[in-house]
Amino acid sequence: MKMINLLIVISLVLLCSYNDDTPVKLIPTNYGTNEQFELRVHYGFITAGEAKVEVLNDYYLINNRVCFKVQCTGRSIGAFDLAMRIRDTWSSYIDTSTKIAHRSFRHIEEGKYYLKEMVQYKYDTKKAILDNEKRKSKSHEEYDLPGEVHDIVSGAYYLRVIDYESMNPGDMFTITAFFENKIYNMKMRYKGKEVIKTSFGKIEAYKLAPIMPENSLFEGENSIRCWLSADKNRLPLKIEADMFVGAVEVDLKSYKNLKYPINFK
Repeated sequence: MKMINLLIVISLVLLCSYNDDTPVKLIPTNYGTNEQFELRVHYGFITAGEAKVEVLNDYYLINNRVCFKVQCTGRSIGAFDLAMRIRDTWSSYIDTSTKIAHRSFRHIEEGKYYLKEMVQYKYDTKKAILDNEKRKSKSHEEYDLPGEVHDIVSGAYYLRVIDYESMNPGDMFTITAFFENKIYNMKMRYKGKEVIKTSFGKIEAYKLAPIMPENSLFEGENSIRCWLSADKNRLPLKIEADMFVGAVEVDLKSYKNLKYPINFK
């Protein structure tokens, strides 16, 4: 299975727009322009790829709303890069107030596969306008939206502003997501706090786990787990996924320009 396909499946658990019947409390925005961090994707000791995530150093006006632009670049490395070269860029214009996505971009280069995609979210008409460009074709399509949604990038950043201190371990939430041309509904369980080890030292973290439906890829309903630092930053620290063919991990590799100090021990 392609590494990037695996990352997409894992990332879908981070796409979240909580339904009206399951509201959550939010904390003040805990990131700002010029924040950066890097992630390492690995199978055991073998590094498969890396990603850089950054909030660009400007604000943008989209749909008459002031937005951050968050950009993620990912690439395969080492033997994985020789087997199939991956160079992907994902961007999201995130509302500085509501944290929803107003516009999304993907530029995907994976071996011979090529895709340029732009999604415009028109919440006044509840439509997602999707423009795709492949090597030999272009398309323009519209899809219905149930309301405000997130893309992969804005969903991950939305998880960072949830007030987990107001939750109890075991609390579950219904999640609605738009990706490509579909609406996804999943459930996320808050697992509480625990101290985890990282390459920077130990730190207390919030643990989250999506409830996975029965499938042929992941092993068990609790097969994916992710951790965010249990401080004001809510910085992504680790993702683990148990698959029938083995386990994959995503770990924090570096960080800079955080809004608040972070303390590893």
